[in-house]
Amino acid sequence: MKTTQLIAKQLRDVYTDGNWSWATLKEKVADINWQDATTQVYGLNTIASLVYHINYYTHEVANALEGQAFTASDKLAFAHPNITNENDWQNMLSKVFNDGERLAVQIEKLDDKILNDYFQEEKYGSHFRNFCGIIEHFHYHLGQIVVIKKILDAKK
Repeated sequence: MKTTQLIAKQLRDVYTDGNWSWATLKEKVADINWQDATTQVYGLNTIASLVYHINYYTHEVANALEGQAFTASDKLAFAHPNITNENDWQNMLSKVFNDGERLAVQIEKLDDKILNDYFQEEKYGSHFRNFCGIIEHFHYHLGQIVVIKKILDAKK
């Protein structure tokens, strides 16, 4: 199996397929409604903000791999659209899962030789660093979602 296929599998594992941490986004958000997703506790980010943030760079990198301009900006990484009902929340989740699969497919298509090449510009580091960084970042924020969900459940 190519390294790019292994990276794509690692990405899918944190979205839906299971991984060493025994936590996937699909599992952890399955029973979260829009009210809980937008409830802030103890000054922490909301679950909706974290889900959007997790996907922000996934979306931008997928776009770049599809030939679009890389326009990511840290200033926009938490700027999610308003969620005012269950439909808004489900639409966000649908986009997140679609973007995750879109990035996995794009990574799988790459030749392993590209992994050490710079992603877009030298300042962003290698493709490998970016792909692994997205997965590491995902796990970090997924852990936050798990804790916030536990806090919300305990308050009920």
